[in-house]
This record gives sequence, C-alpha cells and structure tokens, in this order.
Amino acid sequence: MAEILQQQVPGVYRRRIGDILVTAISDGYLDASLDVTRNLPVAEAEKVLASSFRPLAPRIAVNAFVIQAGGRQALIETGSGNTMGPTLGWLPKNLQIAGIDPARFEAVLLTHMHPDHSNGLTSDAGEALFPECELVVHEDEVAHWHDDARMAQAPERQARRYFQGARIQFAPYRKRVRLFRSGEVFPGITAIPIPGHTPGHTAYLISSGSESLLIWGDIVHIPDLQVPHPEVCMEFDTDPAAAAATRRRVFDMVATDRMLIAGMHLHFPGFAHMIRRPEGYALLPEAWRYTL
Repeated sequence: MAEILQQQVPGVYRRRIGDILVTAISDGYLDASLDVTRNLPVAEAEKVLASSFRPLAPRIAVNAFVIQAGGRQALIETGSGNTMGPTLGWLPKNLQIAGIDPARFEAVLLTHMHPDHSNGLTSDAGEALFPECELVVHEDEVAHWHDDARMAQAPERQARRYFQGARIQFAPYRKRVRLFRSGEVFPGITAIPIPGHTPGHTAYLISSGSESLLIWGDIVHIPDLQVPHPEVCMEFDTDPAAAAATRRRVFDMVATDRMLIAGMHLHFPGFAHMIRRPEGYALLPEAWRYTL
C-alpha cells in the first residue's frame, strides 16, 4: 500500500515586482479563538466564518517576505522562533528549502514588534540570529515597548509577552538599529506608517518600474472576518479605535488604487487585490503565477 504523506509542500512562493523578487515564506499558522475579537458578537462572527467555509476557530497564517533587489537581500519579519508552539517557527526551515541563505540578509525590517513578527530575531539564549543585519523599525515602536510606565499599566500577560518580549528581541541588535519615521528604508522599499494596531505599525511599499506591492502588515488578522467587518478589532490592538480607522483608510486606498497587496495574516501565500462592492469590501486572492 502506498504511503500517505502527512506533510504539505513547503510554504514558499515567489512573485516578481519589476526587477525585485519577493518571496513569501510561511512561518506556519496559529489556531485562534474568537474570544480575542472585539466589536462583533461571537455568534455573528461564527456565521460569517461558516459562510466562507472557514473553521469557527480561525486559523491565522503567519507570513514573512524576502526581498531581493539589485544583488541585495532583506527580510521583512522574522516569524515566531521557538516561542509559540509547533505550528509556528517554520521560517528557518522554509528559508533553507527555498535556497535563501540568512547570512546574506543585510537588513531585517519589522512591521511591528509582536511575538509572531519579531521573536525570530533571537535564539532561546537571547542571541541574535541575524548578527550581521541592520534592524530597521519605526522609532515609535521601539519607544512604546521600552516605556516602563506603559508596561506597568498593561495586564501581566501583555507586560510579559509584548513589552518584555520586545525588549529581549531588541537588545542584541541595539548597536545595529536604524529607526525611521517614513520614507525609503531599503532600495525599492518605502515605509508607510499605519499606526493603531501598535504605535509604530508600518506597511512597506515595494516598487520597481511600473509595478508595486504593498505589504500591509497586520491590517487584518482574520481576513474572512475583518474584510467584511472592518470594525472588528483584536484584543492585542494597542489602540483599537485607531486600528479600525487605519484599516478602513488602507482598504479604501488599495481598492481605489487597485493595488496588489500582501499581508502577514492573509492566507498563504498572501498576495491579493481588494475591491469595493455595494455591501462592503472583498478580498480577491491573486491567481497562482507559474512563471517569474
């Protein structure tokens, strides 16, 4: 009897933007609870998910992106490392499968410093996993997670998981950090602040020639729920009202300008377009591209 395989193909997908190669790398997934959502009753949220043939315990993808431009290489997000269980932390393995050498990264760019985005910066011993890289992050992000007064006001779990966690990840890169407010942060990559989810939450616009891609970070965590209901926020939004307002603004921008988008929590590989319909917004995943 033929063996039935238990593993899916590796989570690697390449997409060319002009002369820039963008490679989506899966760090895995997280099965969440609707208890972390806000502004929509759980029963209504379950109806929305069921209508999209999605599990009622949302499965949230965690994606990272490698940027290769002009012989230079950068990584956007580092995944979860070994901190969030066996369904996450796949980034190193998938980089190896993709033939991408982490030693060649010149910079690590973060959209923000939550565990599923920045915990892959260090080893279990707190040592830098990208020791030659420059760490590129919005200055408000670093200031927020190093604010002792804010940490003292946070619930114990958030203080430990977010504030202390961010400080641990940041520490070994302190001498190689480049803070920004906006503008070009790497050849072909422009930072666009989109605060709300966190104070320094940032999108990255990848541009080459006439083509572009907006990597929009955590504008959504559960796309099947938050696209039709932009008011839905998450327990871990630093400023929920600002996060919802930013989400609506970004939705309007990408739908109006017909932008190609990618996201850390869009279903892998995470490339899509957004359109506006009479009943609201809709996300259209991009068809698989067979050639580059």
